[in-house]
Amino acid sequence: MSALDVAAFSSPLYDAVIEEVKGRRIRVGDHWLADFASCNYLGFDLDPEIIDSVDGYLRRWGTHPSWSRLLGSPRPYVDIEDQLTELLGAPDSLVLPTITHIHMSVIPAIAGEGWIFLDSRAHRTIYDGCVMARARGATVRRYPSGDLEALAALLAQAPAGASKLVCGDGINSMTGNPPDLVALAAVTRAHGALLYIDDAHGFGVIGERGQHESSPYGSRGNSLVRHSGVGYDDLVLVGGFSKAYSSLLAFLAVPTALKQRLKVEAAPYLYSGPSPVASLATVLTGFEVNAARGDAIRADLHRKTARVLETVAALGLATPNTSGFPIIEIPLADAGDADAVGQFLFDAGIYVTLATYPLVPRSEVGFRIQVTAANGDDEIGELCGALRALADRFGLRRGAG
Repeated sequence: MSALDVAAFSSPLYDAVIEEVKGRRIRVGDHWLADFASCNYLGFDLDPEIIDSVDGYLRRWGTHPSWSRLLGSPRPYVDIEDQLTELLGAPDSLVLPTITHIHMSVIPAIAGEGWIFLDSRAHRTIYDGCVMARARGATVRRYPSGDLEALAALLAQAPAGASKLVCGDGINSMTGNPPDLVALAAVTRAHGALLYIDDAHGFGVIGERGQHESSPYGSRGNSLVRHSGVGYDDLVLVGGFSKAYSSLLAFLAVPTALKQRLKVEAAPYLYSGPSPVASLATVLTGFEVNAARGDAIRADLHRKTARVLETVAALGLATPNTSGFPIIEIPLADAGDADAVGQFLFDAGIYVTLATYPLVPRSEVGFRIQVTAANGDDEIGELCGALRALADRFGLRRGAG
């Protein structure tokens, strides 16, 4: 990394110390900003009902369980898995502390010495899990993102009898777009492969379709698998509560036999310190809020996101977002403008995720807006105004994303 690359991280949108939070406004130093860098899509981090539920759990269970899950699981873990399995419509589920823990331990366990086929734009943590699997004897092949013909050709090259695992994202963390999961599942099933999908961003926001859904996100927030209707045959779903549910916990939706196997093969179940009790409490109360108010919250989130996307379209700006999901990436025409754009948005009171080189390729330098249900309409208005001013001053990429 050159000195110029290091300088990019001097932006006030990097490594900020947040001194105070009021709703979805944050204070950095003496500067208040509307926060559009949060992944707390449903606003559960600020929900009074969820916050108020924590104290009772803490007084019953203490701040932190003493055991790895192999030694003992407090009842809230079991209740979470039971309710999650019902919500997902999955055969079974297993909860572990983080998605990174899951990828680094479960991908090698499932792959063994077989073959892994990795989407070229899969999240870095999936890639790292595949590297770990390769060190243990797996063969890893990458295919161009979304190119199912290339995937099918690679799958056909695997030796007869070799296990095959296809890994990729659900909702992409930068574009906000899903894969064509129906077509992807059809290819993997036709070649006898197991499909491994990380829907960290989709879970809690998108869900099953039906005539009574409150928005195009669907109902119940029960993930891309239910949204697409592909079912769980030969499919492992990975997701997390750290985004929509604002809690430190993650999960796999798996057959019961695989769940039992992972209990003795996945290191986080055997050895990791567990999630804090407050996170278990907020997940369980989050399930209650999701059942009572979740679809109304998602409808409001869709409305706010649509307002931002309408502004982007009216300005003629490029964005790869074609899904309407509340991740909106805005690429810059000139990667060299990144620092100035970041400073401009900061000065305008807008906090976003700045994507600079070498975190992303130079061709993809820009910024990412993440809309949440807790963002007020006034903040959405301020964001849209800042985008108009930004488009007048800087070279933002125009046209299709």
